[in-house]
Amino acid sequence: MRKYKQGMLNNQMQIASWVLFDLANTIFFFNIVSVHFALWIVNDLGGSDSDYSFANVIAMSLVIITAPTLGSLSDAIGKRIPFLCFTTIACVVFTCSLGIGGTQVSLLFFIFANYMFQTGLIFYDSLLPSLTTKSNRGKIGSYGVGVGYIGSLIGAGIGILWFDELGRIGMFRITGILFLLFALPCFIFIKEKNVPGPQFKVHIIIGFYTQIKSTYIKARSIKGVVRFLIGRMFYADAMNTLILFTGIYVTNELGLSDTALQLILTFSIIMAILGAPVWGVLVDSIGPKKTLDIVLYIWVIVLLGVAVIPLFSLPSSLIWLFAPLSGVAMAGVWCADRPYLIRLVPENAIGEFFGLYSLVGRFASIVGPLLWVFVSEGLGLGRPTAILSLLGMIVIAYAILRGVSDAPEELPRSPVPFLP
Repeated sequence: MRKYKQGMLNNQMQIASWVLFDLANTIFFFNIVSVHFALWIVNDLGGSDSDYSFANVIAMSLVIITAPTLGSLSDAIGKRIPFLCFTTIACVVFTCSLGIGGTQVSLLFFIFANYMFQTGLIFYDSLLPSLTTKSNRGKIGSYGVGVGYIGSLIGAGIGILWFDELGRIGMFRITGILFLLFALPCFIFIKEKNVPGPQFKVHIIIGFYTQIKSTYIKARSIKGVVRFLIGRMFYADAMNTLILFTGIYVTNELGLSDTALQLILTFSIIMAILGAPVWGVLVDSIGPKKTLDIVLYIWVIVLLGVAVIPLFSLPSSLIWLFAPLSGVAMAGVWCADRPYLIRLVPENAIGEFFGLYSLVGRFASIVGPLLWVFVSEGLGLGRPTAILSLLGMIVIAYAILRGVSDAPEELPRSPVPFLP
């Protein structure tokens, strides 16, 4: 009994540490990717949307090149923590270096910081199955999302209270430090079982396209996986692009101050925190597919509302209605789509498929910002019309996912083989 209680305590500590990492990385994502670095480039230094957009595109392109190989390598070794530790520390170093050497050097440091952050998510997501069971995976995932949004709340709170004293560059430094601090328990307390998956062959590092083909062939052999990934590309396209340009849009199109922006985002985060456990219950009760359908309905309302405010010269205060809905919808996506994929793929290759999952999402993070720049600057139609183009992506995603069940046919008893 004593050993059983000790095992339960250790498992709870590991889950708590995994959840806490979500808090750590969302501090980075909120402060650097969504708010302060974008505003520093566009509003403070007089740059354009395209300057910030292209930096993100380069970072995501690097992720696309490396994600499947890294996911497969972590499967073969049977360990995720060493990879996660390295990417986190590297992200922290580059984040704390932002502002050194001027605009161009900072854009380069941002590319590396964002690349390390995004790559680390492959290994972080892959830890979830080893810490949970099928019956509580949605619930535990929702805890990560909810606590993660507390990280965004911390980031917003620091900006509201101490931005005048810290300035943009000070916000970069404190963000890096907090990321590392809250990530440490994950590295210390999670004890992975060494369960190597499919054999990793060194020539795949050189033959990247062979690795892509191998993973894609596996995906085609499992019902619904390819269609899910294509659908995910479209809704991730809209969601990620909106996150990148939220600060720029609110301050420039709606005419609100930095302080008002962060207060609005704080309110949205609170709604996300309150909504995440509800989404987790829905995932475990009605399944991730039906849950994600509801989330996409909400995104349609949000994007349409945000676009029409400046298009029809409506009061900017209406953003207080749509922004909280976006927080609820954002939490719903993260609660639903990871369990969705896990239900579809074999357990011995989860890391590799999360590499492909990451690849698809990051490809969307390339297409979305380029679409934004093309519509708003290239065609000269402005940012509100760019928002409407994101709405179209949500509708396409919903249409694609209608044919993907989260209760696939019985998988083969033997694991899906690793294809050379």
